[in-house]
Amino acid sequence: MTTAAPFFDFLSRLAANNNREWFDANRSEYQALRSNLLRITEEIIHQIQQFDPSIGTITASDCLFRINRDIRFSKNKDPYKTNMGVFMARGGRKSTFAGYYLHLEPGASFIGGGVYMPMSPLLKKFRQEIFYNYPKFKSIVSAPEFVKTFGGLSDMGDRLTRPPKGYDNSFEGIDYLMNKHFVVGHSPDDKVFAKTDLVKSATEVFSVMKDFNTFLNVVVEEEV
Repeated sequence: MTTAAPFFDFLSRLAANNNREWFDANRSEYQALRSNLLRITEEIIHQIQQFDPSIGTITASDCLFRINRDIRFSKNKDPYKTNMGVFMARGGRKSTFAGYYLHLEPGASFIGGGVYMPMSPLLKKFRQEIFYNYPKFKSIVSAPEFVKTFGGLSDMGDRLTRPPKGYDNSFEGIDYLMNKHFVVGHSPDDKVFAKTDLVKSATEVFSVMKDFNTFLNVVVEEEV
């Protein structure tokens, strides 16, 4: 069983020593954790394929994000992220398809997914699909297990302040159409996450959001 504990330990120390000298001195520990996360990801992918074969035959390396930060246009010059994440979707981490995301970060871990920051044409298509097939969408996001696990959709602190053009406040699902992202997330307590099996925990949450991703991917399929 692999828990989040060793990842939290390393990432906490990295947050306090975010510089190349410290990272180089601890690179072997990072490489061991990276290899462990790749192994975990392969196991999770296999589990996801059992209930959502649409993700295809991706590998863990297709899904893992780099720990190096792009600091070219950022005022924050810390060279490294203080989290480790994997996005499992058809095509890997850069995919436009709805997928499954595991984020490991002390105090800010979550298990979730969907589509983050869709381009404008795709965002418009999502809104249209929800509008025309609202009963189906509502049945997915109001299912008891979905609500228990995620609460609802996350707006990521970034949504419209008024209905998008062409839609009226009278539409029952107007709040969903004001989102700029279509994502959900479950945030486990650090103490719990540090003691439970990552593969089991992630797979259980991902299985709850399968219908949500399938709904979104009907739209993405039409655009690719």
